[in-house]
Amino acid sequence: MLAGFDNPTSGRIKLDGQDVVGIPPYRRPVNMMFQSYALFPHMNVHDNIAFGLKQEGMPAADIDKRVAEMLKLVKLEQFAKRKPHQLSGGQRQRVALARSVAKRPKVLLLDEPLGALDKKLREETQFELMDLQQQLGLTFVVVTHDQEEAMTMADRIAVMDKGHIMQVATPAEVYEAPASRFVADFIGNVNMFEGTVTGAKPGEVTIATKDGVDVTSQCTGKPETGAPVWFAIRPEKIHITRGKPSTGVNAAEGVVWDIGYLGDMTIFNVKLPGGKVVKTATMNATRTAEEPLSYDDKVWIAFAPESGIVLTS
Repeated sequence: MLAGFDNPTSGRIKLDGQDVVGIPPYRRPVNMMFQSYALFPHMNVHDNIAFGLKQEGMPAADIDKRVAEMLKLVKLEQFAKRKPHQLSGGQRQRVALARSVAKRPKVLLLDEPLGALDKKLREETQFELMDLQQQLGLTFVVVTHDQEEAMTMADRIAVMDKGHIMQVATPAEVYEAPASRFVADFIGNVNMFEGTVTGAKPGEVTIATKDGVDVTSQCTGKPETGAPVWFAIRPEKIHITRGKPSTGVNAAEGVVWDIGYLGDMTIFNVKLPGGKVVKTATMNATRTAEEPLSYDDKVWIAFAPESGIVLTS
């Protein structure tokens, strides 16, 4: 609908104050970068970038100047005469990006633009796209199935469920202050405890969870005593230790059930006596640990009152 290939059943789509519904795709100040890049294999890099400009009837001298600007922008000046098959995946991605912004659209639609790149190159290119977006001053609408990619690149994220927008906010707000259980569970990893409010005072509630963990949490609202709530907490907010924490609240004993070593961090799944498995994440700040945790080790998990969020829906 943004590109103009389909029409909305109701409502309007305004772009810079103009309703674009009914305007054909080739008349809209919108361009698209496809997931497959869709480069013309018989054209070199220069001609691929120049294609849309030629279609608009731009003078040849102006085309060459614009293409040179785009090549400099994506750092591919020395590859102007190469064909797409002579380029790496990352270079083809940059050519497709240069072609899509050459016409200087007001909105650029990107359909999983980094999906064909390996993990390390994808991470590098995410920041390059962010820098490019700021230089050009364009609005980027990015479709991605990679939540980490969305969190890295976005100024705003819209989380949708069955066609309904559940929350629109900055990545930090969506992650740290989700509006509902769906959003909390959808974005990143989360531990969810279902329970009942046993006490409430301004800024704080106590919760008796069904998993046997008594929770004291900061809370912006004031749920009534006896009300059903859910306490959501991210794995990296939970501390795991061999010894019992000094605090008597927000702590539970369990055993190490699974271990996942990811290099920069280690994931520990801790099984509580009631059967619930809690995921924790510990940064590997040193190369080795004095007493590394192993499977079936008895441990304690603990977290601060401000570490999680209380959800009522």
